[in-house]
Amino acid sequence: MSLSRRGLLQAGGAVGALAATAAGTGSAAARTGQGAGRGGVRTGFDRLAADGYRLLRGQKVGVVTNPTGITSDVRHIVDVMHPDDRVNLTAVFGPEHGFRGTAQAGGSEGRYDDPATGLPVYDTYLKSGQALADIFTASGVDTVVFDIQDAGARFYTYIWTLYDCMQSAALAGKRFVVLDRPNPVSGRAALGPVMEPAFATFVGRREISQAHGMTVTELALLFNAEFLAERPVELDIVTMSGWRRSDFFDETGLPWVPPSPNMPTPETALVYSGTCLFEGTNLSEGRGTTRPFELLGAEGVDRRWAAAANALELPGVAFRESYFAPVFSKFQGRTVGGVQVHVQDRAVFDPVRTGIALLVTAKQSWSGFAWRADNWIDKLTGNTRVRTMIDAGADTDEVVGAWEADLAAFRATRAQYLRYR
Repeated sequence: MSLSRRGLLQAGGAVGALAATAAGTGSAAARTGQGAGRGGVRTGFDRLAADGYRLLRGQKVGVVTNPTGITSDVRHIVDVMHPDDRVNLTAVFGPEHGFRGTAQAGGSEGRYDDPATGLPVYDTYLKSGQALADIFTASGVDTVVFDIQDAGARFYTYIWTLYDCMQSAALAGKRFVVLDRPNPVSGRAALGPVMEPAFATFVGRREISQAHGMTVTELALLFNAEFLAERPVELDIVTMSGWRRSDFFDETGLPWVPPSPNMPTPETALVYSGTCLFEGTNLSEGRGTTRPFELLGAEGVDRRWAAAANALELPGVAFRESYFAPVFSKFQGRTVGGVQVHVQDRAVFDPVRTGIALLVTAKQSWSGFAWRADNWIDKLTGNTRVRTMIDAGADTDEVVGAWEADLAAFRATRAQYLRYR
């Protein structure tokens, strides 16, 4: 099996061709949110290893990864590669939460030597540009490999670790290889507002939609061509085999490892691109509970919120009046009222529209509703429009309609870089 750049892109197309023959055959279980367990997906790393790491031959290799960088038998790829004399692994680069995953949101593990392998681990969190390029140079690697499970949302920071590392690898004259993993919420569609450049932060470096509907190799191709075109990195990708754009994570047969402490299940990822918007409010987004981003609430919220949300009859979702006491984060140790989001048909569920509807109805049904003082909501949505329209009394359809033209333009750009049908 050849893993050349051209071969990899063609492999993605072949997978898509197979998927096309299965269109429309989803089971009732899949429609209601329980995967059919079709399985058979091989990740980019699986394919790279099966080919004897030919793509990395003769190179000193550094890997950007975290606990999600595992094989199908749940061994970490660093632990697999380190003793294998077919690949010269010399460094590891850890993102937010760290290489071994010991840090909470907004933290990392710093620089250390990994006890299991003795490899130097460098911290990439919040580092970019020349500072990160200098880390790549100091590490002595020739090729930087990226292998991290994404969650499918623009504000999930691993895709911006990917972007920053690509940009810095180009500055340092390093080759860059991206190993693909599934988008856990499928790759069916791009949804939500497209970030405006003025709102660029680490929860959104560039102008993509709130739910991008892409895999990390597809994003890497888009980043390199659209946003790094003046100085692109030397890029290779290793696509998956067996993955279809319609696949949710539980249909892949792959083991799930929480990519961050508050992303415990694929079901969390399903709602995250919408309900993470509650980070920008004074309501709890469910951190400190066993159902982060599915449980939302605050002191003083009662049954009226769930009733208002259910009255909208949003496709594929229902809302249950709920009470909970977070053990950390907002309202730590205090009982709050709110809703639990129950996705009943993920095939028609729109997480971003749902998130907007919940913001609108929370403001309507609870007099205590407020945005975070730092207008974090604008960083999450990538604009001021969502906040100001909701404040002015706009309904869900009006808010969603305001971004449709920008979203259509992004979808057209996105289509050029899709590698699975």
